Amino acid sequence: MSAADQTRRALVVRGGWDGHQPVETTDLFIPFLQAHGFAVRVEGSPAVYADQEYMDTVDLIVQVNTMTTIAADEFAGLQRAVLNGTGMAGWHGGIADSYRDNADYLHMIGGQFAHHAGKHPDERVGEQSDNYIPYTVHITELGHEHPITQGIEDFDLVTEQYWVLSDEYDDVLATTTQEARSWDPWNRPVTAPAIWTRQWGKGRIFVSAPGHRIEIVESQPVRTIIERGLLWAAR
Repeated sequence: MSAADQTRRALVVRGGWDGHQPVETTDLFIPFLQAHGFAVRVEGSPAVYADQEYMDTVDLIVQVNTMTTIAADEFAGLQRAVLNGTGMAGWHGGIADSYRDNADYLHMIGGQFAHHAGKHPDERVGEQSDNYIPYTVHITELGHEHPITQGIEDFDLVTEQYWVLSDEYDDVLATTTQEARSWDPWNRPVTAPAIWTRQWGKGRIFVSAPGHRIEIVESQPVRTIIERGLLWAAR
């Protein structure tokens, strides 16, 4: 087998809502993947998932594709690849708010964006920043031992704080708590996963809810967590 045959393959699928900067954020990690021996292919839609022959060669899918749709044959190809051992990783809405109309996709990923709390109504100006609030990402007991988050302590962010609908099958490496403020419709604090992994068939899934824009994914320790998560998820 030649060295080229031994190269692992990473597929970057990016697109959807431009506010999440799918091109800029994924471009940040392509050199990292190449430095770790991946040949990287970039696609602007999930159509590639339907190419079974190619998908059988993919070791890692990096998806940042927000608020879009996926055709039945495209999802079938994606699901088949993950079940057979292809890793899948992504951040924020690019993976946790991709295909709202596909329940099987939501089941596989293990978490769906439901809400991000906003500033006080009097402080809102109609921009993305209306939803940038300060919060803490708390590393769980499992997170302190897991290779993705080991050695990382709780950290603070000022960005969108995702309220994620999830289930107990996730391995939660970090959480965040939505406070209940006087203008919110909920009346007690709610804790949700912020970083998690999930085993699906033979495939590993990694999700970081923090990652709204380039300034978040390139900040520390978010960048380190994502880099580790990509390598951990890959076949």
